[in-house]
Amino acid sequence: MSLPLEQVLLAAPAASAARRALRGRAAWIVGGAVRDALLGNQVRDLDLAIAPGAEEEAARAIAREAGGSAFRLSEAHASWRTVSREGWHVDVAALRAKSIELDLAQRDFTVNAIAVPLAGGEAIDPTGGVPDAEARLLRAAAERAFADDPLRLLRAARLAAAHALELDPETVSLARGEAARAAEPAGERQFGELRGLVCGPDPLRGLALMDELSLTEVVLPELAALRGVVQNPNHHLDVYGHTLAVLEHTLRLERELPRFVGQEARRTAQLLAEPLADEITRGGALRFGAVLHDLGKPETREERGRYVTFIGHDRAGERIVGQVCQRLRTSRRLSLHLQALALHHLRLGFLVHERPLSGRRLYGYLRATEPVGADVTLLSIADRLSARGEGAIASEEMIEAHLVLAREVLPAALDWHRDGPPAPPLDGVEVAAEVAVRPGPEMGRILEELRAAAYAGEIEGREQALELARRLAGQ
Repeated sequence: MSLPLEQVLLAAPAASAARRALRGRAAWIVGGAVRDALLGNQVRDLDLAIAPGAEEEAARAIAREAGGSAFRLSEAHASWRTVSREGWHVDVAALRAKSIELDLAQRDFTVNAIAVPLAGGEAIDPTGGVPDAEARLLRAAAERAFADDPLRLLRAARLAAAHALELDPETVSLARGEAARAAEPAGERQFGELRGLVCGPDPLRGLALMDELSLTEVVLPELAALRGVVQNPNHHLDVYGHTLAVLEHTLRLERELPRFVGQEARRTAQLLAEPLADEITRGGALRFGAVLHDLGKPETREERGRYVTFIGHDRAGERIVGQVCQRLRTSRRLSLHLQALALHHLRLGFLVHERPLSGRRLYGYLRATEPVGADVTLLSIADRLSARGEGAIASEEMIEAHLVLAREVLPAALDWHRDGPPAPPLDGVEVAAEVAVRPGPEMGRILEELRAAAYAGEIEGREQALELARRLAGQ
């Protein structure tokens, strides 16, 4: 690093505001901000360690300086957060030991166990984190690092992948020794690390590191179960390898949207950037969908003669994804979204031979896949590109046909996402009055048929809608 560490840190508005607010008080910049500065990454947010009992006062002082607000993060861990008007935040936490040196010795990895006095001065580095950062090495800060907190097992994979760090061999050995405990932390804490890994800059390496540390079979046994599940000739990989290939193509799609979706690249980028749930965008959820979409294959695998089938793996996958989300304590919204991706990921492929789709078939696809029609269309692209076997549907011609169909469907799917499902040309009151149909299943059937017919251009105007409603009611 060309500039002194202190100078790099204080270039961040959060650090300079904290220094002005806490002038004369003992406080230390710790954790991710110091690590990021050493690794050459931009520093935006800040973690401060301060004497016990002073957290609230310090957080409020920083809030006054920054014109922001302060609130308690955790009473159990004596921490507060200040959020500025510019969006950066400073987390203030009490020292977890009698001195900053002892506090640092209890942290997870050496690159996270460095402190820089807020008032200025040399870095405090009792575990050798500075040279480890310079060597881009992730090393446990203590022999009991994983035994003391098993969540650090997943964090090792996440941090190494996110910051392009190599794992220290002794750290790998320590992690493997505690790997069986990786599922002990609360589900939401596990999911927080998985979210950072899958939605981070290199999820493929993150998953590979989970394998290297023997974590996959503990935290995501359903994913580990895909290994060795041989597929039919349309696939050149087992189900686990295929899953990684789908994730790889999902990442490629993100990078090359114009290539895959043409003129809809801008709207697709907006869709992927849209917040969904659990601090995940729709793009992040699409990555999770790639990882989880084929979880139903092991239990549905059958050999029919020399041919392998997975009939019903979409529905089995929907159920298993729901179980995974329940175990990881995700929100219901995220769970339903990921379940729908698994349930519908095959649907577009079944329509390839019907190109060009009629308005009625397009309506049926969008209605069935609501509210993930656009998302699952993108997933189907990545899934289709990942089947490169010798079977008929893996031919270049069939793959191109699928991609063309996806590009044809996507504009309508994006419109549906933006505007919602089309309203029927008549409402229930009109149908009841004009056709004498009471509210109930029959009314619902007629309204749905009217909606489909109008979307497909089969009827126009109120009179044609009434005529169709009467026919549907048998009048």
